[in-house]
Amino acid sequence: MAALGARGLAALPARLRALWALPARRALAADAGEGKAAQPKPAFTDEAVQTLLYKMTGLDLHKVFRPVKKGLKPPQYKLMTEAQLEEATRKATEEAKTKLIMPPVLNEREPIDDVLAEDKVLEGTETAKYVFTDLSYSIPHRERFIVVREPNGVLRKATWEERDRMIQIFFPKEGRRVIPPMLFKDENLGTVFQQDRHEDVLNMCIAQFEPDSPDYIRVHQRTYEDIEKHAKYDLLRSTRHFGGMVWYLVSRKKTDGLLIDMINRDLLEDATSLITLYHMLHPECQSAKEAKEGKLQGVDLIKVFAKTESQREGYIQLALQAYEEAMATSSAS
Repeated sequence: MAALGARGLAALPARLRALWALPARRALAADAGEGKAAQPKPAFTDEAVQTLLYKMTGLDLHKVFRPVKKGLKPPQYKLMTEAQLEEATRKATEEAKTKLIMPPVLNEREPIDDVLAEDKVLEGTETAKYVFTDLSYSIPHRERFIVVREPNGVLRKATWEERDRMIQIFFPKEGRRVIPPMLFKDENLGTVFQQDRHEDVLNMCIAQFEPDSPDYIRVHQRTYEDIEKHAKYDLLRSTRHFGGMVWYLVSRKKTDGLLIDMINRDLLEDATSLITLYHMLHPECQSAKEAKEGKLQGVDLIKVFAKTESQREGYIQLALQAYEEAMATSSAS
């Protein structure tokens, strides 16, 4: 009966056909119900997520366009009318927004381990590997065919590391080296972090590695962890890396330090945006349920979050108390 084909099913009476189709309809209904109940968590690229991250990043023109040390040059002064100054400010703001576009956050790529052929007749004829690369300009690098012939006669697809090296040799990318700098070694990153050069490390990392490579992800995570450990969040504020750091911390429920920092800097809107993002990524948490039921906002939202989710409730309460006292003093004056 289970192997009944389409012709056999058509030959059955209408009543039996209805009974036969009933389990299938129930299965489809169950699948639909499961899909409706299990809402997928938002991704980094979702518009709502990007809006919150960009809002928390901030737009400090002085930081975005801070001088870069490339040598001494005499300053340039321009006399402008009020209208010209407004237009120049508008253009600077638009340019700053492009500089704050966040790098992608991707999952680590799957390793390549595909053997194409094993030619034993070639075993021992060579002592070195041979790499064959398709140099067609019209082919995207991700689709470029690159294979390696091993000395033992095995013909296989090139690994990601081999692909990156060969592509950099034949299609050089500015700021990228064939062999990654020693700076990115774990034992050397700590020295650079002590100099507060976290942004420089991330900029160089973006230039050197592909966004789904293990080294790219490792360097970013090490940088975020060091910032979290020493509460140096402001180093990345108003840079293109701030959103990625927030996403990393929220995904791992490590938001207490950043939340306290935002409150201490009177960035209450950023603090509520941080908690909103937390609730989007962790909708099952108690704080998200209470916030939804009570339609909480502002200080009330932060207090509920501190009580139900935070491991540093006392510090958050003290920061909120100092903020409220400062607001009361400024209102009285």
